[in-house]
Amino acid sequence: MKYDFDQVIDRTNNRSSKYDERIKKFGTMDVIPLWVADMDFKTAQPIIDAVKAKAEEGIWGYTSRPDSYFEAICNWQERRNGWKIDRSLVSWALGVVPAMAAILQVFTDPGDKVLIQTPVYSEFYDITEALGREVVENQLAEKDGAWSIDWEDFEEKVKEVKIFLLCSPHNPLGIVWTPEQLKRMAEICMANHVLLVSDEIHSDLIFHGKKHTPTAVVSDEIGKYVISCISGTKTFNLAGLQASTTVFPNAEMKARYDKFWSSMDIHRNNAFSSVAMEAAFNEGEEWLEQLLVYIDGNFQFVKEYCEKHIPQIKVNVPDATYLMWLDCRELGMSNEELKTFMIEKAKIGLNEGYTFGRSLTGYMRLNAACPRSILEKAMKQLEEAVKAL
Repeated sequence: MKYDFDQVIDRTNNRSSKYDERIKKFGTMDVIPLWVADMDFKTAQPIIDAVKAKAEEGIWGYTSRPDSYFEAICNWQERRNGWKIDRSLVSWALGVVPAMAAILQVFTDPGDKVLIQTPVYSEFYDITEALGREVVENQLAEKDGAWSIDWEDFEEKVKEVKIFLLCSPHNPLGIVWTPEQLKRMAEICMANHVLLVSDEIHSDLIFHGKKHTPTAVVSDEIGKYVISCISGTKTFNLAGLQASTTVFPNAEMKARYDKFWSSMDIHRNNAFSSVAMEAAFNEGEEWLEQLLVYIDGNFQFVKEYCEKHIPQIKVNVPDATYLMWLDCRELGMSNEELKTFMIEKAKIGLNEGYTFGRSLTGYMRLNAACPRSILEKAMKQLEEAVKAL
């Protein structure tokens, strides 16, 4: 089947937070929303068909989760990433962020320290601090637009923490960590008795010949120290259906985690997410392969447009995710000035860079997962705003 990713779909009347929450986020509806990480594309047709069939049943009572649900997930990981998952060590959750929050609740105590690599997805800060744990930052080092791990700082910081939250692939920088990098991070954690929790929600969105390596498969020994959080919700644009998978290194840790969810009587998918996720992993690959080509085209468009028309803004083309990191420091604005400029002058709604790294100034994150025509309009507005400075 040939999919049309150029189709513009009106999302203003379908309860989309990306569109409906513009006043809450930006103070106005008059911005092109290129912020929260979901896509403006319809998902794969087999997923739509499966959900339609479930809707036609007309009865959506308490929903079981058949063995085929986890089989679809495990088969996908083995097929795409060479990861043969032990089904007995797999648990379900409402999403990757709720899963990580639960892991922090179960395996740390209030006041414990948690290591993150900034700039990183802002929820890493939020869930850690909301639970009364302390964030410790290993700030990634930037040179000429390229970001890398400060290993000396990492080795020092890991000594004081209980858990390391790894973002792999990395959001917002789009880094696909190599097996060697993963091995080095994991071995440092192991040497200091630090639990490594790997958020791999973007692991299917990989470009430019790169390959995702699940942290748990780097070596047998490392696999004994890693909790992996995976999901198809980013891959197939299903975030509103809320489902993820957590893979544990041993049965004891899985049992403690499962008990946490059971204590709140949270242990079932909603009626639609189970069939959608199963259809996605069994029949969604054709759609995904076409999506990756289209999004990479969007990356190249934004990069080339900025190089030609807005050279003051330097664009990071990611190797993973559909999120682009914009270096706007040459505009010479404070974070608040830059935020106001993007909203009021360029009329585009982006994520502020300082939410991913609180010491940062002059960065923004742009979601490129939309029809090309929307990006063309947004870039034109940005160009005109910069030229009017």
